Amino acid sequence: MSDVFLSPLTLIGVGASFAFSTVFYQNYQQKILEIHQLKEIPSFQVGEHLQKILNASPEKRLHYVAVEGVVQPVGEPLVSQFVPRCYGVVQKVTTQEHWKVLNYLGSWVSKTMNGKESSRTVPFQLVQQGSYLDRVMVKVESPLEAKGDYLEQVHRRFRKAEDGLLETVVQTVSGEKLTAREEREELLRVGTVLTGFGEVVLERDGAMRLQPPRDGRSFILLPGDHRSFIRRHENTAGMWKGLTALFSITGSTLLAAFVYSAVNNDNRRR
Repeated sequence: MSDVFLSPLTLIGVGASFAFSTVFYQNYQQKILEIHQLKEIPSFQVGEHLQKILNASPEKRLHYVAVEGVVQPVGEPLVSQFVPRCYGVVQKVTTQEHWKVLNYLGSWVSKTMNGKESSRTVPFQLVQQGSYLDRVMVKVESPLEAKGDYLEQVHRRFRKAEDGLLETVVQTVSGEKLTAREEREELLRVGTVLTGFGEVVLERDGAMRLQPPRDGRSFILLPGDHRSFIRRHENTAGMWKGLTALFSITGSTLLAAFVYSAVNNDNRRR
Protein backbone atom coordinates (compact mmCIF):
# COMPACT_ATOMS: atom_id res chain seq x y z
CA MET A 1 0.00 0.00 0.00
CA SER A 2 2.90 2.33 0.78
CA ASP A 3 4.17 1.99 -2.80
CA VAL A 4 1.05 3.78 -3.99
CA PHE A 5 2.29 7.05 -2.43
CA LEU A 6 5.64 6.73 -4.25
CA SER A 7 3.85 7.28 -7.55
CA PRO A 8 4.79 10.43 -9.56
CA LEU A 9 1.11 11.33 -9.38
CA THR A 10 1.59 11.91 -5.65
CA LEU A 11 4.29 14.50 -6.31
CA ILE A 12 2.06 16.12 -8.93
CA GLY A 13 -0.75 16.25 -6.37
CA VAL A 14 1.60 17.80 -3.81
CA GLY A 15 2.77 20.46 -6.24
CA ALA A 16 -0.75 21.25 -7.44
CA SER A 17 -2.08 21.49 -3.88
CA PHE A 18 0.62 23.92 -2.79
CA ALA A 19 0.26 25.92 -6.02
CA PHE A 20 -3.50 26.31 -5.51
CA SER A 21 -2.89 27.13 -1.86
CA THR A 22 -0.52 29.93 -2.86
CA VAL A 23 -3.00 31.39 -5.35
CA PHE A 24 -5.86 31.23 -2.83
CA TYR A 25 -3.69 32.85 -0.16
CA GLN A 26 -2.82 35.71 -2.51
CA ASN A 27 -6.53 36.19 -3.21
CA TYR A 28 -7.18 36.18 0.53
CA GLN A 29 -4.50 38.80 1.16
CA GLN A 30 -5.83 40.97 -1.65
CA LYS A 31 -9.38 40.74 -0.30
CA ILE A 32 -8.21 41.60 3.24
CA LEU A 33 -6.43 44.68 1.86
CA GLU A 34 -9.58 45.64 -0.04
CA ILE A 35 -11.70 45.28 3.11
CA HIS A 36 -9.24 47.44 5.05
CA GLN A 37 -9.44 50.14 2.39
CA LEU A 38 -13.24 49.99 2.34
CA LYS A 39 -13.43 50.37 6.12
CA GLU A 40 -11.28 53.50 5.90
CA ILE A 41 -13.98 55.20 3.79
CA PRO A 42 -16.29 57.22 6.08
CA SER A 43 -19.82 55.81 6.08
CA PHE A 44 -23.03 57.73 6.80
CA GLN A 45 -26.73 57.14 6.78
CA VAL A 46 -28.92 59.86 5.35
CA GLY A 47 -29.88 62.12 8.23
CA GLU A 48 -29.16 65.26 10.19
CA HIS A 49 -25.78 63.94 11.36
CA LEU A 50 -24.49 63.90 7.77
CA GLN A 51 -25.90 67.36 7.19
CA LYS A 52 -24.10 68.74 10.28
CA ILE A 53 -20.78 67.18 9.22
CA LEU A 54 -21.13 68.69 5.76
CA ASN A 55 -22.02 72.09 7.16
CA ALA A 56 -18.94 72.02 9.40
CA SER A 57 -16.54 71.00 6.60
CA PRO A 58 -14.42 73.78 5.07
CA GLU A 59 -15.63 73.33 1.48
CA LYS A 60 -19.12 72.13 2.38
CA ARG A 61 -18.24 68.81 0.76
CA LEU A 62 -16.96 65.34 1.62
CA HIS A 63 -14.65 64.16 -1.13
CA TYR A 64 -15.28 60.40 -0.88
CA VAL A 65 -17.75 58.76 1.48
CA ALA A 66 -20.37 56.01 1.54
CA VAL A 67 -23.97 57.16 1.92
CA GLU A 68 -26.81 54.77 2.72
CA GLY A 69 -30.52 55.46 2.23
CA VAL A 70 -33.81 54.44 0.63
CA VAL A 71 -34.56 55.29 -3.00
CA GLN A 72 -37.35 57.80 -3.48
CA PRO A 73 -38.29 59.57 -6.75
CA VAL A 74 -38.42 63.33 -7.05
CA GLY A 75 -41.73 63.60 -8.87
CA GLU A 76 -43.22 60.79 -10.96
CA PRO A 77 -41.31 57.47 -11.08
CA LEU A 78 -40.67 55.32 -14.13
CA VAL A 79 -43.17 52.54 -14.82
CA SER A 80 -42.05 49.06 -15.86
CA GLN A 81 -42.84 48.18 -19.46
CA PHE A 82 -43.62 44.57 -18.58
CA VAL A 83 -44.49 44.25 -14.88
CA PRO A 84 -47.70 45.83 -13.54
CA ARG A 85 -47.41 48.21 -10.57
CA CYS A 86 -43.62 48.09 -10.66
CA TYR A 87 -41.93 51.48 -10.33
CA GLY A 88 -38.35 52.64 -10.47
CA VAL A 89 -36.03 55.59 -10.98
CA VAL A 90 -33.46 54.01 -13.34
CA GLN A 91 -34.54 51.68 -16.14
CA LYS A 92 -32.57 49.62 -18.65
CA VAL A 93 -34.25 47.60 -21.40
CA THR A 94 -32.14 45.18 -23.46
CA THR A 95 -33.14 43.20 -26.54
CA GLN A 96 -30.97 40.82 -28.53
CA GLU A 97 -31.21 37.95 -30.98
CA HIS A 98 -29.73 34.47 -30.63
CA TRP A 99 -28.54 32.86 -33.87
CA LYS A 100 -26.98 29.62 -35.01
CA VAL A 101 -24.14 30.12 -37.49
CA LEU A 102 -22.63 27.40 -39.67
CA ASN A 103 -18.82 27.41 -39.28
CA TYR A 104 -16.17 26.07 -41.65
CA LEU A 105 -16.32 22.63 -39.96
CA GLY A 106 -19.96 22.27 -40.92
CA SER A 107 -21.32 22.51 -37.37
CA TRP A 108 -23.72 25.09 -35.92
CA VAL A 109 -22.38 27.47 -33.25
CA SER A 110 -24.33 29.94 -31.11
CA LYS A 111 -23.97 33.68 -31.64
CA THR A 112 -25.64 36.78 -30.20
CA MET A 113 -26.47 39.55 -32.66
CA ASN A 114 -28.42 42.80 -33.07
CA GLY A 115 -28.25 43.77 -29.42
CA LYS A 116 -30.03 46.98 -28.44
CA GLU A 117 -30.02 48.73 -25.08
CA SER A 118 -31.89 51.78 -23.86
CA SER A 119 -31.50 53.45 -20.48
CA ARG A 120 -33.36 56.29 -18.85
CA THR A 121 -33.67 57.81 -15.42
CA VAL A 122 -35.72 60.33 -13.45
CA PRO A 123 -34.44 62.54 -10.61
CA PHE A 124 -34.33 60.67 -7.31
CA GLN A 125 -32.98 60.98 -3.80
CA LEU A 126 -31.98 58.87 -0.83
CA VAL A 127 -34.00 59.29 2.35
CA GLN A 128 -33.50 57.97 5.84
CA GLN A 129 -34.74 54.43 6.51
CA GLY A 130 -37.90 54.36 8.59
CA SER A 131 -38.43 58.11 8.24
CA TYR A 132 -41.88 59.29 7.19
CA LEU A 133 -41.15 63.02 7.25
CA ASP A 134 -38.30 62.93 4.70
CA ARG A 135 -36.97 66.26 5.90
CA VAL A 136 -33.38 65.23 5.18
CA MET A 137 -32.47 63.72 1.82
CA VAL A 138 -29.53 63.30 -0.54
CA LYS A 139 -30.07 63.87 -4.26
CA VAL A 140 -28.27 61.40 -6.53
CA GLU A 141 -26.66 62.91 -9.61
CA SER A 142 -25.66 61.06 -12.82
CA PRO A 143 -26.66 57.51 -11.75
CA LEU A 144 -26.02 56.18 -15.27
CA GLU A 145 -22.32 57.02 -14.83
CA ALA A 146 -22.09 54.89 -11.69
CA LYS A 147 -20.47 51.48 -11.50
CA GLY A 148 -21.98 48.64 -9.52
CA ASP A 149 -24.70 46.05 -9.99
CA TYR A 150 -27.49 48.17 -8.54
CA LEU A 151 -30.24 47.33 -11.03
CA GLU A 152 -32.72 44.53 -10.33
CA GLN A 153 -33.90 42.31 -13.17
CA VAL A 154 -37.70 42.46 -13.12
CA HIS A 155 -38.44 40.86 -16.49
CA ARG A 156 -36.78 38.41 -18.86
CA ARG A 157 -38.37 36.50 -21.71
CA PHE A 158 -37.15 34.23 -24.51
CA ARG A 159 -39.29 33.92 -27.60
CA LYS A 160 -38.34 31.08 -29.90
CA ALA A 161 -38.26 31.84 -33.59
CA GLU A 162 -40.79 30.03 -35.75
CA ASP A 163 -39.25 27.66 -38.27
CA GLY A 164 -41.37 27.48 -41.39
CA LEU A 165 -40.36 25.54 -44.49
CA LEU A 166 -39.28 28.65 -46.40
CA GLU A 167 -37.31 30.00 -43.46
CA THR A 168 -35.56 26.66 -43.01
CA VAL A 169 -34.48 26.56 -46.67
CA VAL A 170 -33.25 30.16 -46.62
CA GLN A 171 -31.36 29.69 -43.37
CA THR A 172 -29.72 26.49 -44.57
CA VAL A 173 -28.51 28.22 -47.74
CA SER A 174 -27.28 31.35 -45.92
CA GLY A 175 -25.63 29.41 -43.09
CA GLU A 176 -27.44 31.44 -40.41
CA LYS A 177 -30.67 30.82 -38.57
CA LEU A 178 -32.49 32.80 -35.93
CA THR A 179 -33.30 30.68 -32.86
CA ALA A 180 -34.73 33.11 -30.30
CA ARG A 181 -35.30 36.73 -29.32
CA GLU A 182 -34.55 37.84 -25.78
CA GLU A 183 -35.88 40.86 -23.92
CA ARG A 184 -34.79 41.94 -20.46
CA GLU A 185 -35.75 44.82 -18.19
CA GLU A 186 -33.79 46.03 -15.16
CA LEU A 187 -34.89 48.67 -12.66
CA LEU A 188 -33.61 50.53 -9.65
CA ARG A 189 -36.88 50.15 -7.82
CA VAL A 190 -38.52 52.69 -5.57
CA GLY A 191 -37.99 51.73 -1.92
CA THR A 192 -34.68 49.94 -2.53
CA VAL A 193 -32.00 50.35 0.14
CA LEU A 194 -29.00 51.78 -1.72
CA THR A 195 -25.40 52.59 -0.76
CA GLY A 196 -23.54 55.12 -2.87
CA PHE A 197 -19.78 55.78 -2.88
CA GLY A 198 -18.89 59.24 -4.12
CA GLU A 199 -18.61 62.92 -3.31
CA VAL A 200 -21.29 64.60 -1.18
CA VAL A 201 -21.86 68.34 -1.55
CA LEU A 202 -23.97 70.71 0.54
CA GLU A 203 -25.79 73.12 -1.76
CA ARG A 204 -26.66 76.74 -0.93
CA ASP A 205 -30.28 75.89 -0.18
CA GLY A 206 -29.17 73.28 2.38
CA ALA A 207 -29.85 70.27 0.15
CA MET A 208 -27.24 67.49 -0.12
CA ARG A 209 -26.08 65.94 -3.38
CA LEU A 210 -24.21 62.69 -4.08
CA GLN A 211 -22.18 62.97 -7.30
CA PRO A 212 -19.21 61.44 -9.16
CA PRO A 213 -15.95 62.35 -7.37
CA ARG A 214 -13.81 65.06 -8.94
CA ASP A 215 -10.57 63.29 -7.96
CA GLY A 216 -11.14 60.43 -10.37
CA ARG A 217 -12.17 57.77 -7.86
CA SER A 218 -15.00 55.43 -8.80
CA PHE A 219 -18.60 56.52 -8.42
CA ILE A 220 -20.38 53.36 -7.21
CA LEU A 221 -23.99 52.49 -6.44
CA LEU A 222 -24.74 49.17 -4.72
CA PRO A 223 -27.97 47.59 -3.46
CA GLY A 224 -28.25 46.96 0.25
CA ASP A 225 -26.83 48.70 3.31
CA HIS A 226 -23.17 49.41 3.96
CA ARG A 227 -22.82 46.79 6.69
CA SER A 228 -24.11 44.01 4.40
CA PHE A 229 -21.70 45.17 1.69
CA ILE A 230 -18.71 44.83 4.04
CA ARG A 231 -20.01 41.48 5.30
CA ARG A 232 -20.14 40.10 1.76
CA HIS A 233 -16.48 40.99 1.29
CA GLU A 234 -15.59 39.39 4.62
CA ASN A 235 -17.43 36.21 3.61
CA THR A 236 -15.43 36.12 0.37
CA ALA A 237 -12.20 36.55 2.34
CA GLY A 238 -13.28 33.69 4.62
CA MET A 239 -13.87 31.49 1.58
CA TRP A 240 -10.34 32.16 0.23
CA LYS A 241 -8.89 31.53 3.69
CA GLY A 242 -10.73 28.20 3.97
CA LEU A 243 -9.55 27.08 0.52
CA THR A 244 -5.99 28.05 1.43
CA ALA A 245 -6.12 25.91 4.56
CA LEU A 246 -7.77 22.99 2.74
CA PHE A 247 -5.21 22.77 -0.04
CA SER A 248 -2.30 23.38 2.35
CA ILE A 249 -3.43 20.47 4.54
CA THR A 250 -3.98 18.29 1.46
CA GLY A 251 -0.52 19.06 0.10
CA SER A 252 1.13 18.51 3.50
CA THR A 253 -0.69 15.21 3.98
CA LEU A 254 0.35 13.93 0.56
CA LEU A 255 3.93 15.05 1.11
CA ALA A 256 4.07 13.36 4.52
CA ALA A 257 2.63 10.17 3.04
CA PHE A 258 5.21 10.28 0.23
CA VAL A 259 8.13 10.73 2.66
CA TYR A 260 6.82 8.01 4.98
CA SER A 261 6.41 5.59 2.08
CA ALA A 262 9.88 6.35 0.77
CA VAL A 263 11.50 5.83 4.18
CA ASN A 264 9.47 2.67 4.85
CA ASN A 265 10.38 1.27 1.42
CA ASP A 266 14.06 2.03 1.99
CA ASN A 267 14.00 0.26 5.38
CA ARG A 268 12.48 -2.85 3.82
CA ARG A 269 15.21 -2.96 1.21
CA ARG A 270 17.87 -2.75 3.88
